[in-house]
Amino acid sequence: MLYKFAKPFLFRLDPERAHHFGLWAARSGGGFLGKLLGGGAGEASDPVTIAGLTFPNRVGLAAGFDKNGVALPFWRALGFGHIEFGTVTPRPQPGNPAPRVWRFPQQRALGNRLGFPNDGAAMVATRIKRLKEPGDVIGINLGKNKETPNERAVEDYLAALESTRHVADYWVVNVSSPNTPGLRELQSKEYLTDLLSRVREAARDVPLFVKLSPDLDEAGLQDAAAAFIASDCAGIVATNTTLARPEGIGEFEGGLSGAPLAARSREVLAELVRLLPPGTPLISVGGVGGPKEARARLDAGASLVQIYSALVFEGPALVRRVLRGLATGLEEQRT
Repeated sequence: MLYKFAKPFLFRLDPERAHHFGLWAARSGGGFLGKLLGGGAGEASDPVTIAGLTFPNRVGLAAGFDKNGVALPFWRALGFGHIEFGTVTPRPQPGNPAPRVWRFPQQRALGNRLGFPNDGAAMVATRIKRLKEPGDVIGINLGKNKETPNERAVEDYLAALESTRHVADYWVVNVSSPNTPGLRELQSKEYLTDLLSRVREAARDVPLFVKLSPDLDEAGLQDAAAAFIASDCAGIVATNTTLARPEGIGEFEGGLSGAPLAARSREVLAELVRLLPPGTPLISVGGVGGPKEARARLDAGASLVQIYSALVFEGPALVRRVLRGLATGLEEQRT
């Protein structure tokens, strides 16, 4: 209810400024504000063990919303079963020049070309360590610095991993953002098998996921799946933002997220279910806007789902609504 009154004000602001204001409020208000805006503490509707980790429920916060790990108590109070921070790079970087965030309310979509702005892996890890509590499941999304050539990209991923080792319950290798020049080339067979194998070895017993692009064609998905299997990683996050521009979306440089991505994200999920060994952990993200879509992803083979853009349009109470919707469906199945 409170977000309903705040939303018109926020939507009059520049999208990135509104985002920073929201993060400032979430950081300042912490768990109290989270419970207030979220309608009370979220329920652990369906505890599940995935990749050796016990998640309180199947709904998580996608990477990119809180890149620097500033508002963990707020996200916890909303009821998220896991929270993915980042993308972090080994060295701090400002990201791409503004304007770099766009809002498309009619299409319930966001565009961005942020380019991994973050405080650096070590600083983010220090902040998360101070805020983390028992029961939190924290993912760290790893990237490379913009100036690092692809031939040396693995060094950046390894450095960011080491800096966050003491706070990560799982890691995600981000090779699919369209906003760092050349990054998506790391999804190719030429790079991906070696990259994942080396980072997987460094991760030791901590689960390692890889995040893929929705813009991979069938051959690209087959190559990525083969690299994943060869590297013995824990699972896949699908998908990142898209370079596609559905009808009604204006031209901008960067990736699109939100409702227009839903159909393609479902297609990629179905293809990965077909390509990968049965039971492979899959985290589905991209256009998950409510309980119906979350249930559809789980029924299609996802182990977990993540939310990002829908929070902007629906508000923090969306988390509890999705959890309740999934819990209702679960009870219906049991009866």
